[in-house]
Amino acid sequence: MSAQRRVERVVVLALEGVYPFELGIPSRIFGAADGHYEVLTCSVDGRPVPSNADFTIGVEHGPEVLATADTVVVASMAAAHIPTELSAEVAAALALIRPDARIVSICTAAFVLAAAGLLDGRRATTHWQVTEAFQRLHPDVDVDPDVLFVEDGRILTSAGAASGVDVCLHIVRTDHGSELANAVARRCVVPPFRDGGQAQYIEHPVPEQGAASTAATRAWALERLGDPLALADLAGHARMSLRTFARRFHDEVGLSPGRWLIQQRVARARHLLESSDLSVDQIAGEVGFATGASLRQHLHAAIGVSPQAYRRTFQTAAR
Repeated sequence: MSAQRRVERVVVLALEGVYPFELGIPSRIFGAADGHYEVLTCSVDGRPVPSNADFTIGVEHGPEVLATADTVVVASMAAAHIPTELSAEVAAALALIRPDARIVSICTAAFVLAAAGLLDGRRATTHWQVTEAFQRLHPDVDVDPDVLFVEDGRILTSAGAASGVDVCLHIVRTDHGSELANAVARRCVVPPFRDGGQAQYIEHPVPEQGAASTAATRAWALERLGDPLALADLAGHARMSLRTFARRFHDEVGLSPGRWLIQQRVARARHLLESSDLSVDQIAGEVGFATGASLRQHLHAAIGVSPQAYRRTFQTAAR
């Protein structure tokens, strides 16, 4: 008889001024993960929470459930409710979290973690519009304004709004492998992995009117990762000059074409390491790295482990 599968408990903390969309992300993502997670929502006093919308949110639990959480997610709140110091109630609620629990902030909730001292000496992110204010208020935190989320040990911080989806999918992938994370993304009709970081949303929220997009070329390249694609090949497919293509690509994706290709090849290699028994050299050839040594170098630069170590970890999780 097989051992009973452990269900991880995720507790979401709703604070005054909470954004309803972000509050619902953990339940939607983790709830689609084939029963691997249980999601509970609480407030600091067990009472309904005024949201940023024109309604109040009722919750079923008080702060006591934070002590039972494997993962705690603090949902973001409107700018008027961003704390510079924690209230006694919020501080008391956060103090209930177990020392070994994973803690996640969505968007402006990074201010809550920072005010609690949880981000001191750590790398973190928050919404790009408030990163300068965040850095002034919390100089002991290493703020990265360009990424969608940051994982620093047991603490994960994410950028604005929908990046809460990115960080929750990352957690599913870390816990249970890419097959489940991809299945969850399909069920929720979201991309399993988004290219680039916040830069693509800061300077150019939408393409210039009449400007050609590089999206079709990115899709074309993803089908040919095993080929030796050069910038000239990508620009030629997009029917743009090298300079125009490189500029437009960076505007849309937040990365250079070369960096994006490496990122996609590493992502494909990770999938093959999890889901196949191909050798490292074979996988390198499949994804467009010249040698197994090149794959090892790029994988280590991206996630800090060797292909063999990654395979041992994630094939066990997936199976």
